[in-house]
Amino acid sequence: MGDQAFRDRVHDLAALDQPVRRQVFDVLSRQEWRSREEVAEAVGLARSVAAFHLERLAEARLVDVRQARTSGRTGPGAGRPAKLYRRSEEAVSVSVPERRYDVAGLVLARAVDDAMTGRRTLPDALAAAARGVGHDLASSIEADTGVAASDSVVAALTVHGYEPRPQQGEIVLDNCPFHALAEDHRELVCRINLELLSGLLEGAPAADLDARLEYEPGFCCVRLAPRR
Repeated sequence: MGDQAFRDRVHDLAALDQPVRRQVFDVLSRQEWRSREEVAEAVGLARSVAAFHLERLAEARLVDVRQARTSGRTGPGAGRPAKLYRRSEEAVSVSVPERRYDVAGLVLARAVDDAMTGRRTLPDALAAAARGVGHDLASSIEADTGVAASDSVVAALTVHGYEPRPQQGEIVLDNCPFHALAEDHRELVCRINLELLSGLLEGAPAADLDARLEYEPGFCCVRLAPRR
């Protein structure tokens, strides 16, 4: 991921590095909205203190917030809507080096769905799914970084955890975002990487690069080289 995105995620998770705030977070669930008063009572805090920690968690995108009346009354005299909180459905995580097992899972799920229809064999479905996800990643770069993927393949590769490094006209990828999977299923994961990065390059046509398999211990199994 880009440096700013990494810092943002570390900042968000750091909101939990405080014992009282973790208690506040623990009483929230994804299924039930709770008011400041309910959280304060559950944790044994003053309402103002609970509100402070809830707002910090909301700022870090760890909890969702909505406005609703809790009295059951509507219309004039029903009172002002209260702020309600629950644990966010959006996952926030940080890994060093960057890992993107969510992307690998998406590729595999699409491939299995496709193969189950009978239109493609599983190997062909896997190649098509990986290439399609690569196209999707390329199109998301501008929204994530403000840099068009067609102008900066390095930005695209950085956002998705490959740690690209120019070397003698090529781009070496210092990190595999699917490292643990590759340790046990190298041939499968390297094929996914090759097709995914080929799709990403197709989505960034100005790059004038091709992806090729070149296994070297300690690096991603794919290297990007100028088109011939």
